[in-house]
Amino acid sequence: MNSRDKLLELMSPDFGVYQGSPLPFGATPARSGINFSLYSKLATNVNLVLYYPGDQEILLELPLDPDRNRTGNVWHIFLRGIDPRVEYGYRLDCKPNHRPHIQRFFPNKVLLDPYAKAVTGGEVWRGDEKRLTKMWPSARPRRSVIVDDLFEWDLDQPLNIPLADSVLYELHARGYTAHSSSAVSRPGTYIGLTEKIPHLKELGVTAVELLPVAEFEEVEEPRYNPKTGERLVNFWGYQPMSFFAPKASYGADPYFGAQVREFKEMVKRFHAAGIEVILDVVFNHSAEGDERGSTSSFRGIDNETYYMLHPATGRYHDYSGCGNTLNCNHTVVRNMIIDCLHYWVTEMHVDGFRFDLASILGRGQNGEVLANPPLLEHIAGDPVLANTKIIAEAWDAAGLYQVGSFPAWGRWAEWNGKYRDEIRRFVKGDPGMTQSLARRLVGSPDLYRSSNRHPYHSINFVTCHDGFTMLDLVSFNDKHNLANGEDNRDGGNDNHSWNCGAEGETNDPAVLDLRQRQVKNFAALLLLSHGVPMLLAGDEFGRTQRGNNNAYCQDNDISWVDWRLRKKNADLFRFFQRLIAFRKQHRVLRPDRFADDPHSSGARVHWHGVRLHEPDWGYHSHTLAAHFFGPAERREGEHIYLIANAHWEAHDFELPVLGRKVWHRFADTSLASPDDIARPGFEAELGNQLRYTASPRSVVVLVGK
Repeated sequence: MNSRDKLLELMSPDFGVYQGSPLPFGATPARSGINFSLYSKLATNVNLVLYYPGDQEILLELPLDPDRNRTGNVWHIFLRGIDPRVEYGYRLDCKPNHRPHIQRFFPNKVLLDPYAKAVTGGEVWRGDEKRLTKMWPSARPRRSVIVDDLFEWDLDQPLNIPLADSVLYELHARGYTAHSSSAVSRPGTYIGLTEKIPHLKELGVTAVELLPVAEFEEVEEPRYNPKTGERLVNFWGYQPMSFFAPKASYGADPYFGAQVREFKEMVKRFHAAGIEVILDVVFNHSAEGDERGSTSSFRGIDNETYYMLHPATGRYHDYSGCGNTLNCNHTVVRNMIIDCLHYWVTEMHVDGFRFDLASILGRGQNGEVLANPPLLEHIAGDPVLANTKIIAEAWDAAGLYQVGSFPAWGRWAEWNGKYRDEIRRFVKGDPGMTQSLARRLVGSPDLYRSSNRHPYHSINFVTCHDGFTMLDLVSFNDKHNLANGEDNRDGGNDNHSWNCGAEGETNDPAVLDLRQRQVKNFAALLLLSHGVPMLLAGDEFGRTQRGNNNAYCQDNDISWVDWRLRKKNADLFRFFQRLIAFRKQHRVLRPDRFADDPHSSGARVHWHGVRLHEPDWGYHSHTLAAHFFGPAERREGEHIYLIANAHWEAHDFELPVLGRKVWHRFADTSLASPDDIARPGFEAELGNQLRYTASPRSVVVLVGK
């Protein structure tokens, strides 16, 4: 088909070009056409570039009149009678450009619309050649796509599960089903992910937290696995190109923005199963990198607006560790982020966000740490986001660490990095950790009380995508990242891990038994702590990354979930499953206030050691017991007794007398399956109600009934 025929196909007889409207930003379909709107403060020339779907050649290029098609710093145009299947981009220039080191215009480049709802060019994940089609036999240039937001949501509504009642589950939308053992119809896709809903329901989690799904660049500088020669990619997705657009290669159907429809279908199916969808969002930097990086959008539209720059040299401030830092508290960028959050909530029906390197969102335009960051305050108080879960990763790559001090306004939850480190250290057997364990078990009041927050603002985790899996945490003393092609320099060195006597794979039954027990110890402490537990996908059945603690570039079985482990380690899965069910059954484990708050309706706690009322807070102590009770009068309400023995010797613990109730054993991590954990409600009564012997390196959970 020649260009004239393509034009005739996409344009109706009443096609016309009109002034357009500055709002809303982006490409907005209307009844008679499409409105295009783009912010650029210093551009003097802006062209709208149109493409026939799938073509690389320009179909039509329309220059915008700076007098007629500009309002303030916004360029706009309305095309009547245009088929919304058209792909588009912008070409910008500034004449004269007296500061080319600051204003980096590239008039030969066609750029993505920052507000694009879908993007072409990434439909096929690199290495996934079986999905190549005749229409797209290879990777195409990135183009913006116009999306019709119509979708049959039926009665779908936000689930609004209280944060205190949540159990989060972090997973990678591709890696969760990419392994051949996943047995899903569309591996590595949004639709394939929904085929694992039965597993998630059986486990009992209330929300999935998806690693970045906004369109990102998986192919960066060429690097290879030095052992296999395999091309390494940005697997995790922390290189965003377009904040509004769902990742095209996660769609099963690569045609014409179908990934948007499939993402919505995924959310709808999760909601129907009672599971919320939380997105990991990356508003701290973009894939354009530093001044040596490629330009796809923001840099060529208004570099000084979108990025933090040195005012004299034009060098990029890098608080993200990725070459650049978004200028998040500039009015235009701040509004874009808010508009983006609104879009994902209102049009895509997501339930919450985890903000990557969120401390950057609190920096001013020169990188200074703001006392009252406008963006963070706006998100906290935004009426559309009032019921949306907002979770901060309260640090950045430049050393700013704000766990417990993140600007919160009583609203922001945080990934509790101190919980991760201190629970790891206690279970490992480090000295002097009993007081730290006590604080973390009751929701970290030392961190969150002063900012008018509650236990559920602490997102507790032992493992996440960034670091060891739970099995690797007890199987390796050191990271093993050679496959990343950086000579093992990448990834954290301070993992607080312990290999239990052998590094990596072993056939030693004593070591394997101890590792299994340590994993159960971590799981028990995590799922019985006040606050909100977050699990890493696959930890519930012993997933390993073979000691790689920074698998960001591994699109292979290092990162993929091996579903054969679900059957192989069924006993471990059952342990996690029953812990979650027990947590849900006992309100005392999910309080809405701190345990010593007189207004708390959820829990009280008494601390003990091997002797009642005598907790040992000393440096050489490795034991602690916690008696959780409430909300009714002490002898009539719920009673949970948690014994944590990280010592390499057994200890006899005295037990409180409950009056008309007696102690039953729910879990003892030292026991072999199936005696290690009972089905909630079917716990066995203890023969000795006065004391319990906790084996070396074990966690015991008793319930009074």
